[in-house]
Amino acid sequence: MSTLLEYKCPSCGGALSFDSSIQKMKCPYCDTEFDMDTLKSYDDALSKEPETLEWDNQEPEQWDVPEGLVGYSCESCGGQIISDINTIATNCPYCENKVVMTGNVSGMLKPNYVIPFKLDKESAIKAFGDHLNKKRLLPKLFKKDTHIEEIKGIYVPFWLFDCHTDSDINYKATKVSTWTSGSYRYKQTSHYLVSRSGVVDFQRIPVDGSKKMDDDLMDSIEPYNYNEMIDFQTAYLAGYMADKYDVTAYDNKDRVNERIKSSTVDRFRSTVVGYTTCVTRDTNIKISNSAIRYALLPVWLLNTTYHGQKYTFAMNGQTGKFVGNLPMDKGAFVRWFGGTFIVAAAITSIIALFL
Repeated sequence: MSTLLEYKCPSCGGALSFDSSIQKMKCPYCDTEFDMDTLKSYDDALSKEPETLEWDNQEPEQWDVPEGLVGYSCESCGGQIISDINTIATNCPYCENKVVMTGNVSGMLKPNYVIPFKLDKESAIKAFGDHLNKKRLLPKLFKKDTHIEEIKGIYVPFWLFDCHTDSDINYKATKVSTWTSGSYRYKQTSHYLVSRSGVVDFQRIPVDGSKKMDDDLMDSIEPYNYNEMIDFQTAYLAGYMADKYDVTAYDNKDRVNERIKSSTVDRFRSTVVGYTTCVTRDTNIKISNSAIRYALLPVWLLNTTYHGQKYTFAMNGQTGKFVGNLPMDKGAFVRWFGGTFIVAAAITSIIALFL
């Protein structure tokens, strides 16, 4: 069996968990609170090479664990905990004890940083309600018929990329001028090649390292405030779900490069002014002084169903930014579009009367 790490209250023996509202560990039974610094000794042990005692004739595992999963024995109740091989933190399904799989956060797998949760489950539920109230084209029955089937706070593995870039970018631009002479109207288009060169430094470009997480969803809840990022401690995981990465930094480089390219092109493009149109012709971007760090970032995930279809929403567990797709009332859209079209047509007719 793999090793579990549990935080026990020295006063009553209850399972401690991280309380985002006070940024401390707290016992739910006797309300005793503990500063995070007092628990650093747990993490010091994770940096050491684990002791290995092997026997020539080992007995086979007692549990029949399916491939791709791993089994643990809860130290509080003895119950069997079956989890994904990438799981870092979870709860015992029998006694709800909070446990951390130390093998997935030790040695090379230990994250460099963590941003602790600042917002709790109630905040995520409220954000879900606010998100629905802002959608004018949402089917009326959605709020009534839908219900939150699952809500969980999870630390998602992210790779943070730093780098320096030297860039040369060429744009194709045009200037269009028109004039009238007699009964003729003329249009002239002049074409230009605009070049821009410069350097841009990037810090902490985030790319999630989990196959389970939808990349667009994770990109949408950015940005995080990295000024609040701290050195990793396992105590922050207690009471939440957490996964280790299953997409390496190397496998994410194409996504990072695309973000670097897009950001650089847009930044340089903002300096090209005075033209009617401007499109990118070619780019030459060179990366140097790169650095990659591994961090766990807080996310609340909510799952709902409506008419048999599943909808997933995500909230940044630090800033509260909430995103997720919703169904659209087609009838309401037609009415809204029709009303907008009528108003636009009326405005156009009024303007025409004065020309």
